[in-house]
Amino acid sequence: MNDSTNKVAIIGGTGPQGKGLALRLALAGVSVVLGSRDPAKAEETAKALVTLLAEKDCQADITGLSMEDATKAAEDLVILSVPYSGHDATLTVLAPLLVGKTLVDIVVPLAPGNPKAVVMPAAGSVTESAQLLLGDEIPVIGALHNVSAVTLNDLSRAINCDILVCGNDLEAKKRVMALIEKMGTKAYNAGLAESARCVEALTPILIRLNISKEVPFSHAGVRICPPDGH
Repeated sequence: MNDSTNKVAIIGGTGPQGKGLALRLALAGVSVVLGSRDPAKAEETAKALVTLLAEKDCQADITGLSMEDATKAAEDLVILSVPYSGHDATLTVLAPLLVGKTLVDIVVPLAPGNPKAVVMPAAGSVTESAQLLLGDEIPVIGALHNVSAVTLNDLSRAINCDILVCGNDLEAKKRVMALIEKMGTKAYNAGLAESARCVEALTPILIRLNISKEVPFSHAGVRICPPDGH
């Protein structure tokens, strides 16, 4: 059954990360609206994802709209999953529509042409940059920076990592953590928005490991390991 009280928008929802999140959330019963600069592409992608999930006996509620209409349709949480190069421009357009909502920023500032490095913005992190751009009245929560798009899209397996969540608004952070845990993984409160400097910077390290010929696996993530017996 779909959770009609929790319609989540994914801006950049036609990209690999956005599609993977849409699949995982819809499989968990969350209503999802994909937002794109190309509404027709968003609608086409949504239909394809619904068809894919129907094969798994899941009647998914996924729709596709323009970025602006998707943001309006979200009841609270708007996930931003766009290339870093378009991050600030996208937020500038959407800012008036985000009032009363929470932005979940999953963007990592990977260096142009080199995914094994980051170029952090002047604010310290993308999460902090988004908060600065939007103002304190719109909570920005950084999350889902370290999970592989391939992992998200592979529904034959559970998400193989924990999710570190940071931001200055505790209640908003708790809502985002609850949403993440619907996907069957564990979310941890990693602190205020400044913690995103560390969390975002982990992504290129994971990418480096995952493409290394010396490492016998790929698409690894971060896991918080409690002591034995806990």
